[in-house]
Amino acid sequence: MQSETNRITVCICTFKRPQMLSNLLSKLQYQVTENLFTYSAVVVDNDTNQSARETVNTWQDKSAIQIDYYFESEQNIALARNKAVENATGNFIAFIDDDELPTGSWLLNLYKTLMKHSVDAVLGPVKPHYPEMTPDWLIKSKLCERPEHKTGTILHWGQTRTGNVILNKRLFENKNLWFDPAFGKTGGEDTIFFKKHHENGKTFVWCNEAVVYETVPPERCTKIFHIRKNLRIGCGVGENLRKQEAEFCPTDRKKNNRGLRNRIIILLSQLFLLCKSFIWIILTVIPLPLVVFCGKAYYVRFLAKLSYNFGVISGFFGFVVIRYRS
Repeated sequence: MQSETNRITVCICTFKRPQMLSNLLSKLQYQVTENLFTYSAVVVDNDTNQSARETVNTWQDKSAIQIDYYFESEQNIALARNKAVENATGNFIAFIDDDELPTGSWLLNLYKTLMKHSVDAVLGPVKPHYPEMTPDWLIKSKLCERPEHKTGTILHWGQTRTGNVILNKRLFENKNLWFDPAFGKTGGEDTIFFKKHHENGKTFVWCNEAVVYETVPPERCTKIFHIRKNLRIGCGVGENLRKQEAEFCPTDRKKNNRGLRNRIIILLSQLFLLCKSFIWIILTVIPLPLVVFCGKAYYVRFLAKLSYNFGVISGFFGFVVIRYRS
């Protein structure tokens, strides 16, 4: 028997990807549940032209599951995620990106791992789905691949994101710990979310069987795309470093020496990561011309890493040189 309390709301934030969204909603229709839970979907359209509305309307007429549509007028991925959470009816919330496609047992594997380990969130692998015309250099570069772990591995907040995750809705009881709109245009709002909860003692683990596939369209098969992407990610990391002290130290200073200790830890971590990025840039700029002869796959991967470290530095000093997609 299905328990009425075990309901999962699958949250999808979408922006100008109606066809990809339609493909995702198709894959969500018949997730295996083994009668352990029920599930529904919430779609939040973050496009001012509401490009996803027609797609959702079409699926609502024929869907095997409930699909609700909401519109977030301000282009900000954090606000879109928060609107999805506000309208989630389940006691568990799953996030999947609009360019991802789940396997049939995706939700089931996330749910079982969450129950088995009694944790607050479970993340799974996002594997690239390459079309036939994908250039060889991109596949060899592994720029679209992400780290994987053994099922049950406890994750550090720095290993988290919201593409392929299930969360206990209790994580959203305190609105101050929701997704931060300050990072909604640069990215990194999901990592900040997990960081805050990690510092409050929450636990996250990995499920390697809960697989989703990320579509790699032609526009992502270019050198400039991966350079820009890594630059944006680096900017988000740098901004996070810059905001750490202001975010966590003021309240701690009232607690005897704890505030000073935390401030020193934050300053040391800032210094370490900044020095790491500076050194990486210095040590790689000089041999950069020679890397060209190592092949395009290695060269583009090299440039992407260089862009990331440049982004960390620029973001830390307040120069956000690239914004989230628009």
